Amino acid sequence: MRIVYMGTPEIAAVILERLLQEPYEVVLAVTQPDRPKGRGKALACSPVKEAAQAAGIPVFTPVKVRLPENVEVIREYAPDMIVVAAFGQILPKEILEIPRYGCINVHASLLPKYRGAAPIQWSILDGERETGVTIMKMDEGLDTGDILLQRSVAVTPEETGGSLHDKIAELGAEALTEAIPGIVDGTLVPVPQGEMTTAYAKQLSKDMGKLDFSWDACKIERYVRGLNPWPGTFSFRDGAMLKIWSVSVCEDAAEGAEPGTVTAVGKKDFTVQTGAGSLRITEVQPEGKRRMSAEEYLRGYALPEGTKLGENREEI
Repeated sequence: MRIVYMGTPEIAAVILERLLQEPYEVVLAVTQPDRPKGRGKALACSPVKEAAQAAGIPVFTPVKVRLPENVEVIREYAPDMIVVAAFGQILPKEILEIPRYGCINVHASLLPKYRGAAPIQWSILDGERETGVTIMKMDEGLDTGDILLQRSVAVTPEETGGSLHDKIAELGAEALTEAIPGIVDGTLVPVPQGEMTTAYAKQLSKDMGKLDFSWDACKIERYVRGLNPWPGTFSFRDGAMLKIWSVSVCEDAAEGAEPGTVTAVGKKDFTVQTGAGSLRITEVQPEGKRRMSAEEYLRGYALPEGTKLGENREEI
């Protein structure tokens, strides 16, 4: 069976590499164009492009895949199935109709929950205890196609965006290879999704990482985990950025302390007041420095009780 694979980030590369172990012919990888990356802004290719090139698979990087000339490129490869995982562009009807077994999407949530670009992180931000993967037959909507197969995974209390990403990548690869035979022989019957039951999982941005200490401690703790490793969470101390990498929730709060106030300083951590409860901070990263434990930070930076976090340069 001839497969065209469409995907871009690391999760899609993991799924592609697993698919290549199956007895199918991946005839083309379609991915986003090379983008500037890092401080030097040098062009960097996507993880899917790297994986495809390593396997000797032709790569196609259209800026807009829906343009007629780009649709024809895909058509020329005569795929029996198109597999899509975090490609980053909406497919037009002209592409959806090309393969006889349809366009099959690997989506990183239990649809109809968390349609959108960042379902992994939003499941943590919203405090979900379970998430998973959906194998879906694509239609012209945004993650609205019929469900073919779902597999779930627990979201642990210690889960970070990075750790859950890795679990979902492996689960998605397994679910896809399990689903394909049933799609081909017709034993997997598509089931309509119904209405979305959560907010749309919008794309992450760097601005999302700025902590608001007026939130309750539990919400802030989820943001610290869910946005780790990217974009990461941060606050400001005396106008300098202080990234916050690890925290735990304290139910007790200092009476009369304003949110963002350091209320206790120990040898290995320090405590900050929030809108409800407080946070024990155990790992940080001062601006321009490496990540370090709070214990190491406190040895090098004086932090008196009463210090206020949260004000940046523009607010001072």
